[in-house]
Amino acid sequence: MPFQLTPAGWLTPARHCASPHWDERPLGEISLLVVHCISLPPGRFGGPYIDDLFMGRLDPAGDPYFAGIHQLRVSAHCLIRRDGELVQYVPFDKRAWHAGLSCFEGREQCNDFSVGIELEGTDTGTYTHAQYHVLAEVSRLLMATYPAITPGRITGHSDIAPGRKTDPGPGFDWARFRAML
Repeated sequence: MPFQLTPAGWLTPARHCASPHWDERPLGEISLLVVHCISLPPGRFGGPYIDDLFMGRLDPAGDPYFAGIHQLRVSAHCLIRRDGELVQYVPFDKRAWHAGLSCFEGREQCNDFSVGIELEGTDTGTYTHAQYHVLAEVSRLLMATYPAITPGRITGHSDIAPGRKTDPGPGFDWARFRAML
């Protein structure tokens, strides 16, 4: 079943986990899609920890790594798990807190005008066919909904925060992904 966007900014079918880590966007067009990656603990896939981080309920005792990040107030609009499961945390018309200090084409604060999609993975690994398939499908829907998002305005976190971020990493096949659009 193809994804559809509800008037409230949620994708169906998708698993919805409403994050408290968002706010209203400033006036302006949504014109950028940022591809990220995440795994918690780093390098381990599956489990509830990404949801817990984006929901603000990550237990610092759950893993030594969590002690340094459990207090972060971060989110993304969506996560695509290794098996292709799509989880949405923030409606697209709201500002998710995914990009941090960032700049695209001279414009800072990319959260103001972007959608953030996380792929479950590492910036040193590769991604699954299911992830590319779902990312391409969601990207096509977002480009149809927000015409200012074009293939040239889909970028990696590393491109908007160079020196600070490295995701989605060299294992993300941009040529493959763009061909799927």
